[in-house]
Amino acid sequence: MNIQNAQLEVDKWIQAHGVRYFNELTNMAQLTEEVGEVARIIARRYGEQSEKPSDKEKDLGEELADVLFVVLCLANQTGIDLQQAFDKKLDLKTKRDHDRHQNNEKLK
Repeated sequence: MNIQNAQLEVDKWIQAHGVRYFNELTNMAQLTEEVGEVARIIARRYGEQSEKPSDKEKDLGEELADVLFVVLCLANQTGIDLQQAFDKKLDLKTKRDHDRHQNNEKLK
């Protein structure tokens, strides 16, 4: 599924199950909350913090999908074609960062 199709699927879901989009500020707060849940898993599973038994049951993929869902909601409700924006960003990063990363001694 490409990003445009994902945006359409989220919009269909909102229309069928969500009644309407939460407003942009509410979705921004939700995005922050979901990113915090991803950060908690990463910090405990891959960082130096110890993992609590309840943390071990958390699914990183599910939490990343929560982040993606809210990002798609925000794109939909603000009229952003996220596929176009992503393609443009990837092109920019490719042109800007290729030599920089290839010549970074820290990455070798």
